[in-house]
Amino acid sequence: MEFITQNFAPLMFGGLVVFLLLGFPVAFSLGACGLFFGFLGIELGVLPSELMQALPLRIFGIMKNDTLLAVPFFTLMGLILERSGMAEDLLETIGQVFGPMRGGLAFAVILVGALLAATTGVVAASVISMGLISLPIMLRYGYDRRVASGVIAASGSLAQIIPPSLVLIIMADQLSRPVGDMYKGAFLPGFILMGLYLGYVALLAIFKPDRVPALPLEARIYREANGKSGYLSLAVVMALSGLAAYFVAVHLADIRHWYSGQPITDVPMDETIVIALCGAVALALVLAFLNRVSGLHLLSKLAERVTFVLIPPLLLIFLVLGTIFLGIASPTEGGAMGAVGAFVMALVRGRLNFGLLKQALTSTTRLTSFATMILVGSTVFSLVFQGVDGSRWVEHLLIDLPGGTVGFLIFVNLLIFFLAFFLDYFELSFIVIPLLAPVAEKMGINLIWFGVLLAVNMQTSFMHPPFGFALFFLRSVAPAKEYLDRVTKKMIAPVTTMQIYWGAIPFVLIQIIMVGLIITFPQIVTGGLEKQKTYDLDKVGEQMRESLSAPALDAPLTAAPAKPGTSSTANAPVNKAKADKAHAAPAKADPLAPPPMDGLSDDPMKDLKQSMQKQ
Repeated sequence: MEFITQNFAPLMFGGLVVFLLLGFPVAFSLGACGLFFGFLGIELGVLPSELMQALPLRIFGIMKNDTLLAVPFFTLMGLILERSGMAEDLLETIGQVFGPMRGGLAFAVILVGALLAATTGVVAASVISMGLISLPIMLRYGYDRRVASGVIAASGSLAQIIPPSLVLIIMADQLSRPVGDMYKGAFLPGFILMGLYLGYVALLAIFKPDRVPALPLEARIYREANGKSGYLSLAVVMALSGLAAYFVAVHLADIRHWYSGQPITDVPMDETIVIALCGAVALALVLAFLNRVSGLHLLSKLAERVTFVLIPPLLLIFLVLGTIFLGIASPTEGGAMGAVGAFVMALVRGRLNFGLLKQALTSTTRLTSFATMILVGSTVFSLVFQGVDGSRWVEHLLIDLPGGTVGFLIFVNLLIFFLAFFLDYFELSFIVIPLLAPVAEKMGINLIWFGVLLAVNMQTSFMHPPFGFALFFLRSVAPAKEYLDRVTKKMIAPVTTMQIYWGAIPFVLIQIIMVGLIITFPQIVTGGLEKQKTYDLDKVGEQMRESLSAPALDAPLTAAPAKPGTSSTANAPVNKAKADKAHAAPAKADPLAPPPMDGLSDDPMKDLKQSMQKQ
């Protein structure tokens, strides 16, 4: 029994691992392990019996968490857009734009994956949609099966890191940090990762062109009556939109000054990008609308199609993220606005019906309940684990690692990478993050940066052969048998499981490279965050000296020490009239004056500096 009581925390953690290896659902494994060891600890005297009385309050705290309301809102927004045919229209249109170049369909899949990531926020929806729509087209026109599978799975997993991502909401809640800051920190890394995917496809197009062939001429459907492609018109619209974005980006501080009435000297990069792109897409939509209403036919079929298909979801994304980044709306309010916008878009497209609404609401309820049950189970586990000083055991275990902060980061990322073989990002967020966050904070690591770093690492959980969830989703919709293509009337060979696994490996390596870039260049994450206020302690001390000497007392700031049993003011030569006046009417509090402090040393400024540095 003595061994159990002295090693209760590691035994409890080992018990959780045993529960998971036995195949129990994660939510029930966490809850069962927490309750079992909680009652065992009470019987052994390790835990007080009153500890379990805090459990109902912790669970009710989850139910009252406003931040977690963003999860169902963003999920509903994404599912409405995905089930209303937006993914199909996007893939068809962007595929036509990039089709004439080698690797064009792969470029289109990655770009649409990023767009779906910023609207759905759900990996399963993105991967399944693109697997059903784009995989048959890529196989029809001769794409290598490994490349096609890897591109679809990787682009679908972008939904984890590109805001508004569900995992970032969970991560912010577990790290006790604002969701808006987490979105700002992940904004640039998400699009850099997308750029790395595009770069890989571009290299394949240069060195292995047979794996990513161009779309044949007969498959390009948006052409003018005279046979022209219409790219010139599209280029003009893009150029005008680009000029609008540049103008907004350069004058954004002036625009915000006009809007708020307060002088603005610095605008964060993420806000600049979102608002500038919002202005660009708004101009493109206005141009296309005027062209259709006026009947002048100044825009080609391709340019008009791209504008009307691409701009509405982009505008919705930028409006949602823009209101969050500007502080106009909280993430929960932004999610609600996005869900309403998705309903409006589906209604305008004529695709909103009771069946679609029922499917979207059912899937949203299922996913939200799944996340909430894991959170309840993790709360039960963490309550007991902290009660037996498990957090201190983890802290000592990790702080004593060789290499200091660098050693800690290397170990943590290797641990997450290994656990991602068996657990998904929800489970990792609720089990591992609460154990790692206190240690990271104690070591002085920025928790927003730490959360984004782990989110990118946990993204590999979707791509790990053989347990990656994105690979499972793709396997469920990829052709397992030879089939007849309805367009070319040719027999198409199936996609094997090993081809899906091999196709995922290059993208797993790219994700690992992204982890290294974030560690090497932390400003990729922190550059978009608001700068923390710093204080000049010397100036503060000077102001406090002035405030202490402000009362009209003839005595110097320091007086001779009082004799025992006498008042210190009795020995100070005080101006009697002013002192009587001070007793008659209390003086107004000076906002710069410090609160009364006991136990000051002979050097009060030294005590003040030490106190502010601790804070």
